[in-house]
Amino acid sequence: MKNIKNFTARKLLCGSRLIFFLVVIFLSAPVYSQEVLRGEVMVELEPVYGAYVDEKYPLDRDDAYKRALEEAAMFFSASIYGWSFDYEIGEKARNMAEVFELNPLGEIPWGDSGLKVTQADIRDMRLRAWMDFRPDANQLRRIQTWKTGTIRTAQAVGYGPLGLPDQVSDWLKIKKLAMEDAARAAVRAMLQGSERNRPKEARGYISLQAFPVYWLDAGRWACSARFYVEIREIVPFSAY
Repeated sequence: MKNIKNFTARKLLCGSRLIFFLVVIFLSAPVYSQEVLRGEVMVELEPVYGAYVDEKYPLDRDDAYKRALEEAAMFFSASIYGWSFDYEIGEKARNMAEVFELNPLGEIPWGDSGLKVTQADIRDMRLRAWMDFRPDANQLRRIQTWKTGTIRTAQAVGYGPLGLPDQVSDWLKIKKLAMEDAARAAVRAMLQGSERNRPKEARGYISLQAFPVYWLDAGRWACSARFYVEIREIVPFSAY
């Protein structure tokens, strides 16, 4: 058996440390290939950020494992399936608001048989857990689709709140909001680089190229992420 490993690592400033890499294993007699997505998730057992204290404080081991699995499932879903997007760029001079809508194209739920914890330990009040996800044939085709055709890459930083009104324990939604804002910023940056005049709308598809990096910035979550982006339609203001 011959193993080929392509490793990409990112270290988080706080919140979570996520590492994403692809392992391709080639077997002989018969010859076939299998891809394994793997990531390391770091969960704070005492989640306190500024004035925001998590409702579950401190986390016990079971809650920490559950959070690690849920977070890994969210990012694997965003990498394999991605979203379709509808972006109204907006313009203050025309009193038009900026609206960015994402519609997920698929989901890996927590508890999926392909998602497993392969190694974990607790150090310095943090759970560090390695996750493996083995995509099926349809998911493998989706992964390859994101790397072909007119799809380009873009990186941006998005922002989200530390807590939500009446939903202070919804930590996954909070991280999701920051990631989705990074997706909006990535599409906007791509349009600014390719369009001479600001368009009215843009539609297309987007997915994570690698797990994002989170940190705290001026009382809010910041999320830096790189995406695959395919812009299918651009609507100019002249069309209205």
